[in-house]
Amino acid sequence: MADVFDCSDSAQLLSGTRSARQALGLGKLVVLPTDTVYGVAADAFNPAAVQRLLDAKGRTRQSPPPVLIPGTDTLHALAAAVPQPVLALAEAFWPGPLTIVLPSQPSLSWDLGETAGTVALRIPNQPLTIELLQETGPLAVSSANTTGDPAATTAAEAQGMLGDSVAIYLEAGPVDGDGTASTIVDATRLDDEGGTLRILRQGGISREAIAELLPQVTIED
Repeated sequence: MADVFDCSDSAQLLSGTRSARQALGLGKLVVLPTDTVYGVAADAFNPAAVQRLLDAKGRTRQSPPPVLIPGTDTLHALAAAVPQPVLALAEAFWPGPLTIVLPSQPSLSWDLGETAGTVALRIPNQPLTIELLQETGPLAVSSANTTGDPAATTAAEAQGMLGDSVAIYLEAGPVDGDGTASTIVDATRLDDEGGTLRILRQGGISREAIAELLPQVTIED
């Protein structure tokens, strides 16, 4: 049976984050808050755990999860190259609702699904989750809902959909805003001089804000 921790209670917060770290280390799933929606998390370097995440959501390997990271140092460790426009995006919009798809380091020993050699990275604007990421390292995190259902804005909503497929639920109250997901951009065709950026999903960061930040970049929808 899944354990639920109320993170507004300091005692439950400590025991909850400790239990979450242990569960993730054992290849189990954890539901946690982000700044957009609640997410279901797995150790990004544990292929069996990532597959467990996909199974819980009812997804195939053709829908690989993004990876949440605690800081930009990890961005350089996971991406094969980080061109200047990507650094500008990270500085302007991270932590926040922007997911950046980049070529992944070919030496990484992970299996997120059919990624075509890319990885989708984000730093969430959620202190509890960033603190957990600093201790666990990168986590594969997808919205905490079954495919086709609305994204969960509380851990209780996530539990109603995912049930005991998740070991630990960290409840931190409703997410800020209306549950709008992150904007996803494909930055694989960028270089230091510019290039082309494709918006894969419109979300919390507008196309206009990106275009204003990167006037030298061609933006496609």
